[in-house]
Amino acid sequence: MTITFAQMGLYAGALLILFMTPGPVWVALLARSLSGGFQAAWPLALGVVVGDVIWPLVAVFGLTWLVTEFAGFMTVLQWVAVAVFIAMGAALIRHADLSLERNSRLTRPGMWAGFVAGLAVILGNPKAILFYMGVLPGFFDLTQATAADIAIICFLSFIIPLAGNLFLAASVDRVRGLLRSTFAVRRMNLTAGWLLIGVGVVIAFT
Repeated sequence: MTITFAQMGLYAGALLILFMTPGPVWVALLARSLSGGFQAAWPLALGVVVGDVIWPLVAVFGLTWLVTEFAGFMTVLQWVAVAVFIAMGAALIRHADLSLERNSRLTRPGMWAGFVAGLAVILGNPKAILFYMGVLPGFFDLTQATAADIAIICFLSFIIPLAGNLFLAASVDRVRGLLRSTFAVRRMNLTAGWLLIGVGVVIAFT
């Protein structure tokens, strides 16, 4: 294993901050939880897990090839990671008052329907692959990545969002009130936005 505990901690923290940012997965979980409770929401969380593993694998193997073919590409990707985090943070701050809407298309009953909905939400989001393609090189040296490193990266990429998604689904009554409060959504978006910018700054100087 070549990655350090400090790198793992920083990456895990970034994933946690990103989870705290309301987005398509939050909307999907909220919709299914409101329509069928936790029983309807947990299969969707498992569907999201598949995408949370696929995207890092695509990024790791694709970027590893590029890095070995083009000298200096890792440095470029590190600054891409910085730009991605700062841009995402700035976008959240700029649109801090944007409210969330429910998506009734995701509420079809059934475990399989929930799983497919979760998979569709994570795979159908073009920001996901852009995030991983731009962010992973900022945390890890992919040219030295071993099988154990890749396993740890994938594990962190799905376990933190999964835990958060299951907690979100179980706490839907309180979350529903939170997401309906313009002030709470604004405060949450502002906090997450500045934290994302902070992560970008840390990557720039490490």
